[in-house]
Amino acid sequence: MATLTASSYITSRPALEKLCDELRASPVLALDTEFVGEDSFVPKLELIQVATKEVSAVIDFPTVRADGPLDAFWELICDPRVEKVVHAGRQDLDLFAHHAGQIPKPFFDTQIAAAMLGFGAQVAYANLVQRINGTKLAKAHTFTNWSARPLSGDQIAYAAEDVHFLLPIHAYLQKRLNTMGRLEWAREEFARLESAVGEKSREPLERYQRIRGWDSLKPKYAAVLRELAAWREIEAKRRNVPRGRVLRDEVLLQLARHPPRTLDELRGLRGVHASEVDRNGEHLLRTVTAALALPPSSWPQIPLEKKPEPESTGVVELLQAVLKARAAEAEIAPTLLATSADIQALVDGKQKGVEVDLPLLRGWRRQVAGDLLLQVLGGVTAVCVSQSGTLQFKPDPVS
Repeated sequence: MATLTASSYITSRPALEKLCDELRASPVLALDTEFVGEDSFVPKLELIQVATKEVSAVIDFPTVRADGPLDAFWELICDPRVEKVVHAGRQDLDLFAHHAGQIPKPFFDTQIAAAMLGFGAQVAYANLVQRINGTKLAKAHTFTNWSARPLSGDQIAYAAEDVHFLLPIHAYLQKRLNTMGRLEWAREEFARLESAVGEKSREPLERYQRIRGWDSLKPKYAAVLRELAAWREIEAKRRNVPRGRVLRDEVLLQLARHPPRTLDELRGLRGVHASEVDRNGEHLLRTVTAALALPPSSWPQIPLEKKPEPESTGVVELLQAVLKARAAEAEIAPTLLATSADIQALVDGKQKGVEVDLPLLRGWRRQVAGDLLLQVLGGVTAVCVSQSGTLQFKPDPVS
C-alpha cells in the first residue's frame, strides 16, 4: 500500500473528485470515520479515511462539504460492485447511511469476521493488526478532538492508520473463513448488522425500552414513557442535540411515574429545566394527557419478572457448560453463540412446551451449538466427562 503523503489529506471538492477517480479502479475499499458525538443528536462527521492497495487518503469532511456536496464519493461507496471493508462498523455505517441516504453495501466487517475465527467476540482493531500483521499501532491520539482545526501531520497519519491495514487483514480473514467453511457464517452476521442499521429510522416508539427501569412501570404508565421517549427522539433530532439535552432518561421515568397535569407541576419536577418548560411545556402536557387516554389494548406489555424455577437452574448450568465446550471446539467465543438469557429462555420454553425464537436456533449458530443443546435438553444426547476432563457428547442409551 502506498505511504501516506501530504497530498492524501483531502480538503477540497476537486481533490475529492480526483481521489474518487483513483478509487474507482479498486473492487474493494477500506473505510473508517472519525466523529464527535457529545454535542449533537447525529454525531458530527469530521474525517473519512479510505484506502485501496494503491491509494490511502484522509478526507476532511466539514472542509470539503463547505466546498460543495460529496455526491461522487457517496455514489462510489454505495456502488454494489465495490466491497467496503470496515472494523466494528456499526457507527460508521450509521453515519454513511445518514449522509449518503443508504447503507454502503456490500460490506465486510473485520471484527465480526475475526470473531468467527477465534479472535474473541469484540477484538479491537489495534489488537487484530498486531496479531495478524505484527505491527503495534501508536495510541498517541486516541483522545484527539477531531473537530479542532488545523489537524497536525501526526493526527492525519494516526487517522490514516485506521484503514492502512484493513485490506491485508480482510484478505487474511477471508482466506481463513473460506478454508474453514465459515464465510457464510460471517455473511449472515453482516446481514444482521445491516438490518440493525436499517431499523434505526423505526425506533422512536421503541426507544423507551432502552430506558433503565421502564419495565418496573405499570403498563398504563409505560405507555406514557413510550410516548414521551418518542417525542424526545423527534425533538432531539429536530434540534440536533443529544437526547439528554432535551430531557434525561431518569426525568422521563419520573414524568411517567407521576404524570404532571399542569405547567406548575412540570416546573416542580427535579431535572426539568425551566427553559425546556418554556419551550415545550404545553406539548409535554398534551403528550402525557394523550398517553393516559390510550386504551389498555395499546399499552406496552411488561415482561414478567420471575426467578428461574429451582429445577431449571441445574439444567441451565449444564447447557452453559455444553455451550462453552462446543465453543471451545469451534474456537468461537461462547457469548457469540448465545447469552445466559438465551439459555434460560431455551429451558423455559422446553418446560412450557413452547417453541422459542432465538438467534441460537437459527443459521450457523444452530449448526454449531443449537441442535446439540436441543438434543441434550430433549434427552437424546448424553453428556459425559472424558479421562482428560473434557466434555463428550454421545447418544443417550436410555432414550
